[in-house]
Amino acid sequence: MKRLCLSAPLLVALLAGCGQTEAPAGVQGDPERGRIALAQHACRACHMIPGVTGSEVYVGRSLDDLGERPYIAGKLPNTQANLVRWIRAPQSVDPHTAMPAMGVSDREALDMSAYLLTLKK
Repeated sequence: MKRLCLSAPLLVALLAGCGQTEAPAGVQGDPERGRIALAQHACRACHMIPGVTGSEVYVGRSLDDLGERPYIAGKLPNTQANLVRWIRAPQSVDPHTAMPAMGVSDREALDMSAYLLTLKK
């Protein structure tokens, strides 16, 4: 059996680009931290989110194209500030929404929104 042997600098260079997601122009926050926060807050329990591990569920809408949608929750213009507001306090936007407030911090919501705004079909 042949073994592949890589030098440490080459391995580091190859891994450096793994999983790195760049935020769209003008978007604040760290998309990679946002992807991790989406997993930690179990957002995949209700939503299909590309790049976030979890069950295949169809309770909430898939978020696969959130970066291209004109509105969030059918009500708010799709801006980062509105997405942060929706993530932190969805009932303040729509008192009848099934989406719960998940105790997401301001920083986490900013990072989550940065990741979600990268999602395009």
